[in-house]
Amino acid sequence: MNTAWKAMRRLRVVLSLLSVLAGLMMCLSVQTAAAATYQKAFWIPVDNTIERGLESFLKRAFAEAEEQHADLVILDINTPGGEVRAAGEIGKLIREAPMHVVAYIDNQAFSAGTYIALNATEIVMTPGSSMGAAAPIDLAGNAANAKIISAWSEQMQGVAKLHNRNPEVARAMVEIDTDFPGLKGKGTVLSLDALTAHKVGYADRLVANKEELFQQLGVKAADIQTIEPTAGERVARWVTSPVVMSVLLIVGLVGIVVELFAPGFGVAGTVSLVSFGLYFFGHFVAGFANWLHIALFLIGILLMVLEIFLPGGIVGAIGFISIVTGLIMAAYDTQQGLASLGIAALITVIVAVLLVKRFGVNGLFRKFILKDVQRNEEGYVAQKDQRHLMNKAGVALTPLRPAGMVKVDGKRVDAVSAGGYIAAGTPVVVVQVEGTRIVVQEQEFAKKE
Repeated sequence: MNTAWKAMRRLRVVLSLLSVLAGLMMCLSVQTAAAATYQKAFWIPVDNTIERGLESFLKRAFAEAEEQHADLVILDINTPGGEVRAAGEIGKLIREAPMHVVAYIDNQAFSAGTYIALNATEIVMTPGSSMGAAAPIDLAGNAANAKIISAWSEQMQGVAKLHNRNPEVARAMVEIDTDFPGLKGKGTVLSLDALTAHKVGYADRLVANKEELFQQLGVKAADIQTIEPTAGERVARWVTSPVVMSVLLIVGLVGIVVELFAPGFGVAGTVSLVSFGLYFFGHFVAGFANWLHIALFLIGILLMVLEIFLPGGIVGAIGFISIVTGLIMAAYDTQQGLASLGIAALITVIVAVLLVKRFGVNGLFRKFILKDVQRNEEGYVAQKDQRHLMNKAGVALTPLRPAGMVKVDGKRVDAVSAGGYIAAGTPVVVVQVEGTRIVVQEQEFAKKE
């Protein structure tokens, strides 16, 4: 009896060991099969501040990866955050990507960077890395209003739910004035280190470095293709930053004003051209500006120059509108373009006032300002209606080539000849009156007609 029981016990142990071995073999086969599913992998850096230039680069990168039939994209995220709108568009790009997308966080993915990572198929972090702190702030570093915070909180929660992550954790990353027991207290925002992120389900796996990441994904480092931003895209990322964009517009407009006060073309004009050139180049490379916007700006500059030689205000006004339209339309966002241009215009006006007070009206700036004052004692009498001079005789006080001065009805009058040269002292007669325009003809020819 005891012998049979012992034999039965040994059999159970053997069966248990076989079962465990079979399970291990099955896991190994599944892991091998999973590793073999990635045939072409791409490595794409997502670093520095998140702005619309980064969005443009990532669109190009994902399009290139898709064209080459990639089935794995690894986003190397290292960012302190950035623009909410740019992050939203990048998140949409990731969600719609046909390949498996891994967000690899080796340092930090704060604020908008966290949102981008949450859109990925899986998040992988290294010890010492962090994510979270996604409370929105304005350009001055102040907390956004309640409406923006609420909208961003809902957006963060929605993307967390995509991959079955706890939405309350996402809320705690955004809402400062809300208490989340077990996560954070009121007055702070939640940040997660790698271990905590893995514990709450916000990091799908932890790896020591990218070599271990490749090993777990079943890809070889030598087979991974890297897509880097071009030199033009790097400039575009820098230029499309709201702060840099505003600075370029300020420098450009102030440069024009300073150039108007100085005779000739100098340093201020050169700096202005470089600033506007960078503005349009960056937005053009990023895909926000086109040749129409550049043409509007250039036509506006040309019309402003013509205003110097064709005073009256209409040409200059059209030129100013054309310049403003080109600058705003070239911006990635009309509202942001208006805001940046408004700040630049205000500072430019202040600089212009200071220059007038310090140096007076000098240089080309005088061409835009009527400095003559009408005084009766000097003969500057504005005539509202000069039709009474029609058909009256007079004499040319100066040569008319074709414009000059004539004396009609005892008054000195600016006039133009009806055709040809009229010498000084020649008797003339008024043959046409159009507002302030007086047309005269030699009396001899007028009698023949």
